[in-house]
Amino acid sequence: MTEAKSRWLDKYWVTDKGFYKKVILILIPIVCQSIINQGVNMMDTIMVGKLGEASISASSLANQFYNIFVFLCMGISAAGLVLSSQYFGAKDLKTVRRVFDLVLQIVIIGGAAFAVVTFLLPTQIMGIFTTEEDVIELGAQYLRVTALIYLPHGISLVLSNVMRSIGNAKLGLYVSIASFVVNIGANYVFIFGKLGAPALGVMGAAVGTLIARTVEFLFCAVYLLKFEKVLQYHVKGLLHLPGKALFGEFRRLGMPAIISDSLLALAASIISIILGHMGKEIVSAYAIVTVMDRMATVAIQGATSAAGVVIGQTVGEGEFQRAQEEGWTFLILSVIIGIFGGVLVLILGEWSIGLYEIAPSTIEITVHMMEASAIIVFFQAVQSALSKGILRGGGDTKFLMIADIIFQWVASIPLGALAGLVLHLSPALVLIALRIDFIIKSVWLVFRLKSGKWIHKAKKMTESA
Repeated sequence: MTEAKSRWLDKYWVTDKGFYKKVILILIPIVCQSIINQGVNMMDTIMVGKLGEASISASSLANQFYNIFVFLCMGISAAGLVLSSQYFGAKDLKTVRRVFDLVLQIVIIGGAAFAVVTFLLPTQIMGIFTTEEDVIELGAQYLRVTALIYLPHGISLVLSNVMRSIGNAKLGLYVSIASFVVNIGANYVFIFGKLGAPALGVMGAAVGTLIARTVEFLFCAVYLLKFEKVLQYHVKGLLHLPGKALFGEFRRLGMPAIISDSLLALAASIISIILGHMGKEIVSAYAIVTVMDRMATVAIQGATSAAGVVIGQTVGEGEFQRAQEEGWTFLILSVIIGIFGGVLVLILGEWSIGLYEIAPSTIEITVHMMEASAIIVFFQAVQSALSKGILRGGGDTKFLMIADIIFQWVASIPLGALAGLVLHLSPALVLIALRIDFIIKSVWLVFRLKSGKWIHKAKKMTESA
C-alpha cells in the first residue's frame, strides 16, 4: 500500500472491524424492519387498489395527514436519539432514562391532540387535499378510525426508535414482524368482509392498521417494562418533568430536529395537495411510486440510523476525530447504496405497476414518475445519510433545520407548485421539481461535513436530570 493511499484510508475510511460490527448490529435489523414495513404498505395499497382509484387516492391522501404525526414522532425520536446516544456513549444511564421520559411525555401530548382534531374534522381535513367528493367521503371514513391510532402507534414508534441509542435495534424488528402478520390478516378480513366480518372497504384498511398498531404498543410496553435489562426503565418517570439542565440541552440539540421533521411532514402534505389538485390518476400513480421508492431506500434507512447512533456515541465519548472519519465512511456507503437503489427502481419499478388494477392512462403516468424516482432515490440516499444520520448524530441539528427550511420552502415547494399547477408540466418533471431539495442538500452538506463544524457534544448533567 502506497503512503498516499494509506493517508486517504485514514481520513475517509474507517478500517476498525469493531466499527463495522457495531454498524451491522444496528443496520441489519433496521433494514429487515423497513422491508417488512414497506411490504405492509405495498399490501395495503394492493388490497385497497382492488376497490378502485378513488379508494387508493382516499387512503393515500388520508395517510398524508397521518404522516404529519408520524414525521413529528420521527422528529421526537431523532431528538431523543441525539441526546440518548451521546449520554449512553458517556455512560450516563440516569440521564438516558430521563431522555426517554421526556420524549414519551411529548408524544403522548401530541398524539392526544392529533386524535381530537382528526376525530372532529375528518371531512375538513380531506377537503384540504382534494376537491373530489368521492375521495373526500372515503378518506373521511378512513380518518375517523385513524383517530384511535395516534397514541398507541406514536408511543411504540418513539420507543422502538430511541431504543437504538443504547444498541437495541432488534425491538423495532420484532415489533414490525408482529405488525406485518396482524395487519395483513386484519386488512384481508375487514376490507373484503371475510370470516363473518362486514366488508368495510377503505375503512377496513384503517381498522386493520388500528389492530396492528395496538399489538405493537403492547409488545413495546411489555418488553420495556419486563425484559429490557440495560436501561431498566420505570414508568413512574413519566410523572416527573425534566430538570432545567436536561431541558436546556433538549432545546439546544433536540428541538431543531423536531422542527425540521415536522416541517418535512408539512412539506410532504403540501406535495400531496399539489398532486391532489392535479387529479386522482396522478395521486394513484404517486402512491404506487412511493411504495417502490421506500422499498428501494430501506438500506439507506438502516445506514442513516446506524450513522446517527454510532456517531452520537462516538461524540459522547469525546472522540471527535474518529467521529469525522466515521462520517466520511458513512457518506461513501450512502453513495454506493444510492446507486444501487436507483438501479433497483429502474429494474423493478415497472414490474411492480402490474400488481395494481389501474387504468392505462394511470399506468403511463406511473411509468414516467417511476423513471424520475430512480434519479431522485440516489440523491435521497446521500442527503438522508448526511442530514438524518451523520450530522444529526454529531448534534448539528440547528444547522440542518435551517437547511431544511431554506431548500424545502424556498426551492422545492414553490418550484413544484409552479411546475404542476401553473405550467402544467408532466408529472415526472413535477416530481423532480418537488424533490429538488434532495439534490441541493446532497452537495451542500458535503461541505458542512468537510468543515468539521458539525460536531456539538451534549453538556454533562451536573444536576438532577
